[in-house]
Amino acid sequence: MSHTLKISDTLYTRLKTTARARGLKNVAALVGQLVKARQAKSNGLRRRKQVVRRIESLRERLLASYGLMPDSVEILRADRER
Repeated sequence: MSHTLKISDTLYTRLKTTARARGLKNVAALVGQLVKARQAKSNGLRRRKQVVRRIESLRERLLASYGLMPDSVEILRADRER
């Protein structure tokens, strides 16, 4: 499937220059590269959100099992002083 998009000559020239600077043959290749980069970024964000949800779930399970745990900062400071 292909689509035609009307853009200004100035923008097209900038896109063409950017494509060449990146070692690409044409503007279509640049657009393809940009789309892939955006998808990769979106996938990375989705994975990070999943990890955060798993961490939050673990924290909730630990709280339910062991209750509120004391802050370890004071324990670490005492260890360093010894």
